Amino acid sequence: MDQLHTKSQLTFAIPFYKGVDYLERTVKSVLAQESADWKLVVCDDSPDASAEAFLHSIRDHRIQYVRNPRTLGMAANWNRCLDEADTELVTILHADDELLPNYAGLMVASASAHPTAAALFCRARVIGPDGTPVFSFQDRIKDYLVRWGDRPLRVAGPDGIASLLRGNYIMCPTVCYRKPIIGDRRFEGCWKFVIDLDFFTRLLARGEELIGIPEYGYAYRRHPDNATAEYTENLLRFEEEVSLYNRLAAEGKVRRWNEVVRVAQQKRMIRLHLIYRILIDVAHGRFAVAETKFDFLRRLTRVSPTTGTLAQVPQCVT
Repeated sequence: MDQLHTKSQLTFAIPFYKGVDYLERTVKSVLAQESADWKLVVCDDSPDASAEAFLHSIRDHRIQYVRNPRTLGMAANWNRCLDEADTELVTILHADDELLPNYAGLMVASASAHPTAAALFCRARVIGPDGTPVFSFQDRIKDYLVRWGDRPLRVAGPDGIASLLRGNYIMCPTVCYRKPIIGDRRFEGCWKFVIDLDFFTRLLARGEELIGIPEYGYAYRRHPDNATAEYTENLLRFEEEVSLYNRLAAEGKVRRWNEVVRVAQQKRMIRLHLIYRILIDVAHGRFAVAETKFDFLRRLTRVSPTTGTLAQVPQCVT
């Protein structure tokens, strides 16, 4: 490593809560970047400061450890990650994922090529707990929705919002944000699962653009202990998705974004995902769990005649 390198354009900000073993792999993937043009800050939100000893054992001036004075929660710690970064570009790197060696160079070069983009994202390989590649049906569907080509993908305006509502193909932790453009916009604390999709659609609604890079630069780890798995099983992800879609349908009506309204009201991807999960539960003999998901699926047909939103689904007020 070039320890004399002082000027950086990109900060990797890790919002850590638990899983030091995964965190060690994550940090090693940062150290293995082909480009030395980066900084790393870890915002520790754990109850026991379990990451501190490991991070202090790494002697690299680019790495900073920050201990939160109290547990902030996911959204607030993501926001602290943005606040702590003093570079133009910042990636909120999840503590159980890994970067591919080209990520830093890819994002810095892409940001230079697209100076008006509020954020950039890339494709991600899906890995399991041990780091080996795994098949992911939902991620394969997202690739189909995007139909990646050789050129960067521009996501902007109501068309961009509608495309994300058809199926959120942006792998959240691959996103590199440009701080001068996002300004003081931050993640909303009322969400736990859709905090990324909400943030993306708010940026698009305010006229910003997101750029998708067709190259792979990230390894997203799917394992049973991560928050996504938990929120899928307890249905929180579906409740939040429905709430956000309802809000965007209402906003679309006001702004006369007809395609946004149509896609948000249909909620086709939410329905398909529920059906897929029900089939998996039945195949594994989890009939009670499948019945709970089926009950939620039936609720998707109960639309209020006055508001056009789904009945009995909590709404997140932002």
